[in-house]
Amino acid sequence: MTMSTSETEPTITAEDLRTQPAWTTLKSAAIKLQQLQIQDGSIPEASNHEEARRNVSIIIASIEVLRSFLLHDAEYLDRLVDDFQKWDASGFGTPDFLDSLVAFQPERARVNGLPHLVVFPMYTQNGSTNRLVEAVLIEVIWPEFIAELEAGHYSNKLFVPISFVDFTPGYDTNSAVLFPESVSVRSTPSFTWGGIFADREAARFRQVLRAAADITSLELPADAAELLEDQHLTERAFVMWDLIHDRTHMRGDLPFDPFMIKQRMPFFLYSLEELRCDLTAFRESVIIEKDENASEGARKHAKLVQYAVLFDRIFRFAITGPRVRNYDGLGGQLLFAWMHQHRVLHWTDGKLSIDWKDVASVVVELGIRIEELYWRSIDRPKAAHWLAAYDLISETVTPHPASVWAKGPDALPLDGPPRGLTDQVLDDEFPLSMFYEALEKKMRDVIASTEGITGHSFLQIQEKISQ
Repeated sequence: MTMSTSETEPTITAEDLRTQPAWTTLKSAAIKLQQLQIQDGSIPEASNHEEARRNVSIIIASIEVLRSFLLHDAEYLDRLVDDFQKWDASGFGTPDFLDSLVAFQPERARVNGLPHLVVFPMYTQNGSTNRLVEAVLIEVIWPEFIAELEAGHYSNKLFVPISFVDFTPGYDTNSAVLFPESVSVRSTPSFTWGGIFADREAARFRQVLRAAADITSLELPADAAELLEDQHLTERAFVMWDLIHDRTHMRGDLPFDPFMIKQRMPFFLYSLEELRCDLTAFRESVIIEKDENASEGARKHAKLVQYAVLFDRIFRFAITGPRVRNYDGLGGQLLFAWMHQHRVLHWTDGKLSIDWKDVASVVVELGIRIEELYWRSIDRPKAAHWLAAYDLISETVTPHPASVWAKGPDALPLDGPPRGLTDQVLDDEFPLSMFYEALEKKMRDVIASTEGITGHSFLQIQEKISQ
């Protein structure tokens, strides 16, 4: 049963918890445990067990202190203590925290400002692949207009937008998600929530956009410029974007599995799926902005979502990460090239400009093209669908000159298994354009500086600069 707001009204903030000695000692003990663990999370060296047992005892004692501030998580914290004790009793084999994971259900109390203590042996997306004990203090972001949207046309019961307050080293990375499937468990449960760190998304967006706009001499509209000045405003825009994006993965005229889980497929198909979800968020935000029945907060943030999607995609996504099968990077390149070739984005006299009055229709058109590709997919063989997806992208983004795929079906091994087609896709099938090569060099240090950033740390940096 979902808890009511009155039952879970925050009486303490996650920032208050961060200053508690119990959190400091818990975090320190977790870091010491990490140094004893191997990739699967176990501690095989018997000589390390005494130290491990000492640090587990510290973690348990710290949880007992902090639980008095976290009554809404009482059952989960009980199971968490039990799982640590069982891990200790088992001789520190591969950790199994299924019972505490099942008991942790933050989606039941999405209340703005509600804190949670999250401690699990887990890997972190875009971070560590090792299932080490990580500890994270988080706070829910749930403004009133988001609650209204989620209760209406944009239902997403699994979505939990959150902000960082403090964390162990596994999250001092680019990871902006907290997913239950990353936790070490004996069997896979049904997952009922997914957490997205909107504060990290907003902070790195603001840092990158400020630099990119300066480098390209892009004049931002007044409301877009607000995003550079207000961290919390930007966080709320990202929450709205994520709400719609996340639910889109399971909605629409889709192939049976757009991600083809456990199947090896060309990375550009992942590009189209992620871009489809972002462009759906863009399109729905255009609709909400014009909806006179929508709340003032929803309409205001709907416009900001459109800026966020465009700028994050064309400035950060396109040049972040390595060029090896970088599907988000390709999605950013595709959006930029589409806008340029439809003459709403211009690079003239060394300056970037955008025709804002015409942008929405052009961007929505790209989303429609991808949706048409998906709609036709159920009538096509897999190889034909892959080829059609490649054609859609390569009409706009130029493939590598050495590409076999670019030569067409006659050059591809269509008489064998699908993996033969995937093997022919180059790691960097769609290289950066000359524009992006130059931009990446100028932006490299800025992009690198956003690793590990949080809303809290970004605000501290801004305060120091203003002083």
